[in-house]
Amino acid sequence: MAPRTMKAAAAYRFGEPLRIEEVPVPAPARGEVLVKILYSGVCHTDVHAVDGDWPVKPQPPFIPGHEGVGVVAALGEGVEHLKLGDPVGIAWLHDACGHCEYCISGWETLCETQHDSGYSVNGSFAEYAIGNAAYVARLPHDVDYAAMAPILCAGVTTYKGIRETEARPGEWIAISGIGGLGHLAVQYAAAMGLQVVAVDVAEEKLALARQLGAAATVDARDPQAVQHVLDATHGGAHGVLVTAVSPPAFSQALNFIRRRGTMALVGLPPGDFATPIFDVVLKRLTIRGSIVGTRKDLAEAVDFAARGKVKATIERRPLEAVNDVLQGLREGHIQGRVVLDIGKA
Repeated sequence: MAPRTMKAAAAYRFGEPLRIEEVPVPAPARGEVLVKILYSGVCHTDVHAVDGDWPVKPQPPFIPGHEGVGVVAALGEGVEHLKLGDPVGIAWLHDACGHCEYCISGWETLCETQHDSGYSVNGSFAEYAIGNAAYVARLPHDVDYAAMAPILCAGVTTYKGIRETEARPGEWIAISGIGGLGHLAVQYAAAMGLQVVAVDVAEEKLALARQLGAAATVDARDPQAVQHVLDATHGGAHGVLVTAVSPPAFSQALNFIRRRGTMALVGLPPGDFATPIFDVVLKRLTIRGSIVGTRKDLAEAVDFAARGKVKATIERRPLEAVNDVLQGLREGHIQGRVVLDIGKA
């Protein structure tokens, strides 16, 4: 039986540190499960949430977090396909309506009435969190759960983004930004048979990319960075995935694409970037956004990780360090992914 109160990190005002405090343990409603959180990854989206960066903002007070791994601690009415103790993950997409044109056509992440973990509903920076039983990720029993946490957002987001580039095995993909998302993107791309050129401003991140399977790396600050990418890919990448959180990286990445190529955007920095109409038209370029992934995408992303094809580079920190972690993300100091060590099985 779950206790009456739990420790959680809550946001009360945008731009202010989260408060670590005792709050009531929520009770699962019909179709929901209560998850005892063991680990929660910290995503750059959490920074945007607590800073109120985006046009549609969460309503304080709220508990951030959407990479929560744990075990089912209580079942709401009507939940029959899960049982107590099952390992599950709480991802960004908490639930969707299930009947709109997007939900019924396999694009539930575009549902206009969706709820998102750690944003429009309380998330996983807590000892317990509510998950929608139809949307929690089913996880294997014999995996590293701390390393599995980032797969629930960074993993599925990059896996889906790579697929959105439509690059095929043997072709080149340029990955701009080798942070929490990008270091997983390198591994997914390599596992999918793509040749990877990794682009970043930090040598330690480029070194990590080489270690994880990148065939070539390029310093984005180099005045010849674009030419280096074109040379490495023999004329330009067939696909480009932008995970970086700086608008200049988006503008630069447009120059990495070969004719008839596709650039998928998953980074979400504030601001805009210029699009060269002449090049887009004459080179038949495709630029598309890609937002996380569906439950099917998530199951596939988890499978790659469960089979050892992809493994997040993580640093484990206690929940009490969450504000330091968020600041590290703001300043670009985090390599790989920080995972909060919250509970015990």
